[in-house]
Amino acid sequence: MARSITYITGSQLLSLKRRPNIAVVDVRDDERSYDGHIAGSLHYASDTFSEKIPNLIQAASGKDTLVFHCALSQVRGPKCARKLADYLTELKEDGGIKNIMVLERGYNGWEASGRPVCRCTEIPCKGEST
Repeated sequence: MARSITYITGSQLLSLKRRPNIAVVDVRDDERSYDGHIAGSLHYASDTFSEKIPNLIQAASGKDTLVFHCALSQVRGPKCARKLADYLTELKEDGGIKNIMVLERGYNGWEASGRPVCRCTEIPCKGEST
């Protein structure tokens, strides 16, 4: 059975982000390095996403909700979320991941709403927001 993907608003994510079982997955490519990112997010660029799925599952160990986004969450974010859902369906193993979501309006919408962003260059992000 195919996994469903739901959308989440920036406000909903902001209230959920305090929970330890959520991982935000940024699938933007190069723009992450100069635009900043959502504090604490994992970075898996869309152009190499498919081969990095096992790494993502390992990095997200203990998380039951993954929230994907790109710049606008119109193409890359939903596409990568679907790739993960299909991968988990084929594996017949969910890795503990119960919810796969896409952030409405993506990073640009998040930042435009005045929500906290991080400009660190650390991988993984240390989570300092500005």
